[in-house]
Amino acid sequence: MPVITCIDDLKRLHRKRTPKMFYDYAESGSYTEQTFRENTTDFAQIRLNQRVAVDMTGRTTRSTMLGQDVAMPVALAPVGLTGMQRADGEIKAARAAAKFGVPFTLSTMSICSIEDVADNTDAPFWFQIYTLTDDDFNVKVLQRARAAGCSALVITVDLQLLGQRHKDLKNGLTAPPKFTVPVMLDLATKWRWGIEMLQTKRRFFGNIVGHVDSVADPASLNSWTAEKFDQALNWDRIKKLMDMWGGKVILKGILSPEDAEMAAQVGADAIVVSNHGGRQLDGALSSIRMLPSIVQAVGDRTEVWLDSGIRSGQDVLKALALGAKGVMIGRAFVYGLGAMGEPGVTRALEIIQKELDTSMALCGERRVQDLKRENLLVPNGFFDAYS
Repeated sequence: MPVITCIDDLKRLHRKRTPKMFYDYAESGSYTEQTFRENTTDFAQIRLNQRVAVDMTGRTTRSTMLGQDVAMPVALAPVGLTGMQRADGEIKAARAAAKFGVPFTLSTMSICSIEDVADNTDAPFWFQIYTLTDDDFNVKVLQRARAAGCSALVITVDLQLLGQRHKDLKNGLTAPPKFTVPVMLDLATKWRWGIEMLQTKRRFFGNIVGHVDSVADPASLNSWTAEKFDQALNWDRIKKLMDMWGGKVILKGILSPEDAEMAAQVGADAIVVSNHGGRQLDGALSSIRMLPSIVQAVGDRTEVWLDSGIRSGQDVLKALALGAKGVMIGRAFVYGLGAMGEPGVTRALEIIQKELDTSMALCGERRVQDLKRENLLVPNGFFDAYS
């Protein structure tokens, strides 16, 4: 087993052990992938302001997200097809998150169902839903999430239609994979993945197949999702979905101060500054560039978190110093899951926490709540380079 010291180590192992179509599903963006790349390269342009001769004792990364105590202000983001990165992937990721002390979010497009995760974990988790026109499905899936004890609802608001991801089309992405010649040749080198998949019954979209009358198999799922994403979505529709849930709500996919203002007005408990990991509107600005203006727009009316581009504890520090109260990670934990299963997710969280703690100390801070803009060195014009 190679020594794993950083998220990139997990990424390399993930690529080695996971079928190409599922690795590419995680590690890709839409169209030219400009936004996908800039989510990380823009983080790299922001430097840390080192301080010395500051008391570093008594440090803590503990915080809260939506009033929930967390080991660090990092939540596992909703990621579709997680159960194709590793057999029973959602269950394994949820277990790792619960043991570590951070929230886990289950995607509607998960392989393991809401009930699967609830039956195989002890801690409450969050559930993510898309804005769909099928109110019958919405009502039923929210009832299932409540029955499973989900403590918050994440509404993804930036997926009214699907951004084109070239790699998924070229790979013929399906769950489970179709056994074409290229796929069979690839799977021949991924024996560990194959053996685990043969040992589980969870290979389809567990929240949808069998729960929607018109969806009996993966082939009919594609047409159902194409028809049901709500292209007529507006804020009244979002508010209706929030009221349908009746509990804490996080709106994910906010990338402008104007939309952040509307999210605060409809009563979102938290908003996630996110461009869907660069998988929707290619050419949009990175989440980190948009963060300060969104924080300024909403003030303390709602918690502001950041998603997209975080690959290290230093990235978490930068987001917190720019006003975020927390972050969500997707690819970083998926790398760990694909590489090593549940221990890989745990290792990803350990790496991020250690990097956050060490970097915070060397910036002269002892609590994540005390991080501020002065802890950073930001290029002139970085946040106002575009208009």
